[in-house]
Amino acid sequence: MSTIYLETDKTLETLSKEFSRSKEVILNESLKFFLERKLREIKSEIFRIRGKYKVSSVEDFEELYKRGEVDEKDSLNDFQRLDHLEFKKDELEKLLRAN
Repeated sequence: MSTIYLETDKTLETLSKEFSRSKEVILNESLKFFLERKLREIKSEIFRIRGKYKVSSVEDFEELYKRGEVDEKDSLNDFQRLDHLEFKKDELEKLLRAN
């Protein structure tokens, strides 16, 4: 076993005793907290990009291209980033619903 695993297990054991919670509960709560924090970060970045272009989705962004309202060379990075972030947001929301 790796040193990190042993240290993590020892920490879990200590927390388990200190808070009278099982290691599994501590891990699940920690994972949920981590996923919720990541989801907030992603939503914040999505909000920033959407606000910059005054769109509510990647599809709206794509419409700006079709109508020629946005120059692709100046905004392609944001478009791709928004598409990726919306995908990650959906995946994180699925994981949180499953727990």
